[in-house]
Amino acid sequence: MKRREFLGSVAAGTAALGLGGDSDPSFAANAYRPLPDNRTQALVEAAHFGRKLPASGSRGLAISTHPLASQAAVEILKEGGNAVDAACTAALTQTVVEPHMTTLTGVFSLQYFDARSGEISYLNASNNAPANFPVDQAQLGELGVMLRDGRGVTVPGFWAGIEAALGRFGTVPGSRVVAPAVQYARHGFSMHPFLWGEIFVSADKIGVSPEGREIFLPGGTLPKPGATLYQKRAADLLERLGDEGSDYFYRGGFAKRFSEKVQAAGGWITPEDFAEYEVIWQEPARSTYRGYDLLVAPDPDFGGVVFGEIMNMVEQMDIHRLGPAWDSGETTFKLMQIIADVGVQNVLDSYAGTTPSMAERLSKSRAQQRFQALGNGKPSNLLEVMDGAAVPPPGSNHLTVVDNDGNMATVLHSCMSYPWTNGLFVDGISICAAGAHYASGLPQPGKRINARISPHMFLKEGRCVLAGGSPSVSLLENITQNAINLLDFGMDIEAAVHKPRFGGNSMSYPGALMVETDMPESAFQLLQKSGAAVHRVNPWHWGMGSYDSIALAPENGMARACGDPRRTAMAIAV
Repeated sequence: MKRREFLGSVAAGTAALGLGGDSDPSFAANAYRPLPDNRTQALVEAAHFGRKLPASGSRGLAISTHPLASQAAVEILKEGGNAVDAACTAALTQTVVEPHMTTLTGVFSLQYFDARSGEISYLNASNNAPANFPVDQAQLGELGVMLRDGRGVTVPGFWAGIEAALGRFGTVPGSRVVAPAVQYARHGFSMHPFLWGEIFVSADKIGVSPEGREIFLPGGTLPKPGATLYQKRAADLLERLGDEGSDYFYRGGFAKRFSEKVQAAGGWITPEDFAEYEVIWQEPARSTYRGYDLLVAPDPDFGGVVFGEIMNMVEQMDIHRLGPAWDSGETTFKLMQIIADVGVQNVLDSYAGTTPSMAERLSKSRAQQRFQALGNGKPSNLLEVMDGAAVPPPGSNHLTVVDNDGNMATVLHSCMSYPWTNGLFVDGISICAAGAHYASGLPQPGKRINARISPHMFLKEGRCVLAGGSPSVSLLENITQNAINLLDFGMDIEAAVHKPRFGGNSMSYPGALMVETDMPESAFQLLQKSGAAVHRVNPWHWGMGSYDSIALAPENGMARACGDPRRTAMAIAV
């Protein structure tokens, strides 16, 4: 079957792709219909920083960091697709409309709650180190240089994750899932300010290659803000993946061209690395928090267990007396101590080969001992205790979807590095430098990178009441503060995401911690007294991430979400 014929025949999608293993025949009559131009433009104009409106609904809801992606998910839900169908559609759309944050050569990590059975599954489709990976810890000081060429490139997991998720849980033909991404890649869309700004900042990297200039610098120069971005080679690739799937991506021409491009730039990826790639289905790691069950990403997506460790230590705080971080300098200081202590120790253990089991790390007694040992010293800083340490990069997307039946899917997918770090492209898409995460602990050759990824869910009496996550260098700080806002203080999610926030390590001043300037002044005083370096940033600073989560009322299943003002996020209900 020809690629174009495939996309015109939604009924054939499952057979060709292996996507959506039990696709609903009713979709055969529902060929994809692009949004009207005026609706598309309105959604692009909604992709702005600043205050956002919430969305609520009982028939389905989606939140992502671009309105076009959120709408793509909602359209799938309206047609009868489930949360996984919608999440995969949104993620693919984001590779086109947010190419500065994610790519088909990146990672895909999914946590899924099945409302009928109560079962929760975790899919790790993160990236692998190449099989002939020669890097050792002594070379980490060169990581910044390695990321700018082929040595920082890893084996992609994103597409395998899409196929695996839809193969196990999907109901929609593959052609329908890729259709919005193909539409925006082939016919274009107006660039929102965040994307245009990243192209401006990264033009020196993008413009090195003919492929980069063809996409982002047409005519050899920076396009005007709001200009239409076309990615026609990416559209061709998406169509071909819709037809041939992994046969092309992992065992065919794409793997060959990708490997050749990376090797020419000094890297080690081979077609054999692609052919041997496999997703990992796992049970989530489990903990509790003040009467809630907490389900988090298991290792090697270590951010989940780190989040569980953090929340165990937060339980030791008299949080109701102290107040939320946005209103209490003491809470802010203690949370910054906790998050830094857990995060730094995790990386040190990883490099030393002494990482305790997930069960031990999530034990309540261990949390109590660690909390008592914190004292009043400044928050730990990896740059001060480890030679060659690097600040985690900020580029990622998160999205969360709930469907009409209460099934929930929450996904982190990412380029895993700064936008277009190495300036490498293949088949119209960027080759991501996920080797940035070697700084979190070197993987074994041919094995998964250690990724600070944290899709998570809170359950009450078996019902999911909060699911989501965040992108960026401050993802742990983001989800910790918002979980406390919602679960401990009963805040509405709209109010929670608009409150001031502290973040992680500064990207401008290595060793300093980011704190929004409208946080309590007492927080700055306590940090200064402790000797901590602080980078005071503007309110709603983009480096604080984006709380792309959905809260559900346990009494009636009403879902509610609100885009984070720090990014271009939007929540849309069915």
